[in-house]
Amino acid sequence: MHTQDTEGLLLPRSRQANERLHALIPGGAHTYAKGDDQYPENLAPVISHGNGAHVWDVDGNRYIEYGSGLRSVSLGHAHPRVVEAVRRELGRGSNFVRPSIVEVEAAERFLATVPTAEMVKFAKNGSDATTAAVRLARAATGRPRVAICGDHPFFSVDDWFIGTTPMSAGIPAATNELTVAFPYGDLAATEELLTRYQDEVACLILEPATHTEPPPGYLAGLRALADRHGCVLVFDEMITGFRWSEAGAQGLYGVVPDLSTFGKALGNGFAVSALAGRRSLMERGGLRDSGDRVFLLSTTHGAETHSLAAAMAVQTTYVEEGITARLHTLGERLAAGVRDAAAAMGVGEHVVVRGRASNLVFATLDGNLRPSQRYRTLFLRRLLAGGVLAPSFVVSSVLDDADIDRTIDVVAEACAVYRQALDADDPTPWLAGRAVKPVFRRLA
Repeated sequence: MHTQDTEGLLLPRSRQANERLHALIPGGAHTYAKGDDQYPENLAPVISHGNGAHVWDVDGNRYIEYGSGLRSVSLGHAHPRVVEAVRRELGRGSNFVRPSIVEVEAAERFLATVPTAEMVKFAKNGSDATTAAVRLARAATGRPRVAICGDHPFFSVDDWFIGTTPMSAGIPAATNELTVAFPYGDLAATEELLTRYQDEVACLILEPATHTEPPPGYLAGLRALADRHGCVLVFDEMITGFRWSEAGAQGLYGVVPDLSTFGKALGNGFAVSALAGRRSLMERGGLRDSGDRVFLLSTTHGAETHSLAAAMAVQTTYVEEGITARLHTLGERLAAGVRDAAAAMGVGEHVVVRGRASNLVFATLDGNLRPSQRYRTLFLRRLLAGGVLAPSFVVSSVLDDADIDRTIDVVAEACAVYRQALDADDPTPWLAGRAVKPVFRRLA
């Protein structure tokens, strides 16, 4: 049941909860992308619980949810196979003074699912895994610089990446100088960078695919460039892992990186990530290498048994139930419906759906076709009022046709208001407060 007026939802309990959150937790959330500044003013629901493709806020409103858990909950909330696997382990203990047999079982399952990797080490979050890849690359090459793909929004909370963003406070300039950037899809520019910093670049790190497909031959060309210049090629598969194929983008496109990192969909909301790759590199953090030892992902909770059980259940479900294909089917239906609704309301050029069907995002453009946070705010307000919680249009596999059809209807209603705002050349009357804000900005 929706509590709403003509301006949208009324969320008194969520507003109170947000006040409590901000009083105790910097930013009011444990991930900046979940902050209430990412939502319209006074319309940031605080979640009570979720089931399948739906979540309920503390005011009792139900939403169809997209982008679940920042793309991590791809099978839907409280998925029965995952919950049962976790429940089995909870009664057997979660953490011991020596490795659990679950650790080797999880490693065997992962490497069978991602056969392009030879070894794997688990952790709790993506940042630790990508930073471990950078450390291995620096150790193996003896080089200081990290080359990141500058077109990709996020790699790690650690200094080597965050120093490149507008939120670089607290990070020494000397650290920032060791990270350089290359553009996605441009081999010539990347080669120029590697030549300019000849024998200084330890690794190239990028998402192998994004909201556009890699240009033909690009990933293979990058592989050849890395080999020619003696640097390590790292694929950040946090998003592409499972959503592109069970074996990630490397499995889909057939280009094997030296190291790759997985997370998000791997645990269906449980905390697990993975660093995987070539044995010769991974063993630098082991006990069988004769070189200087690398301190590699030594975390107390990295092998928590129930999270590894969740990961195994996720992989089994993906393979046995064809989850990746279902994500694509659902995404294609949603994208087509949203595009048709936007076009029918005369905003087809302004509300734009982009990305692979399993990983859809939307852009909100103003009258001059420039990205607009104010029009995004208007759009999000109308979606929320219609019971759709959608910072993106990233689907989970438990959405059904009724969910998709309802979403398209709500989008159509939002697009009608969008058209009114464009005709007025000013969305302000429809915002009811400040605009949503980008995550990376220098000042709050």
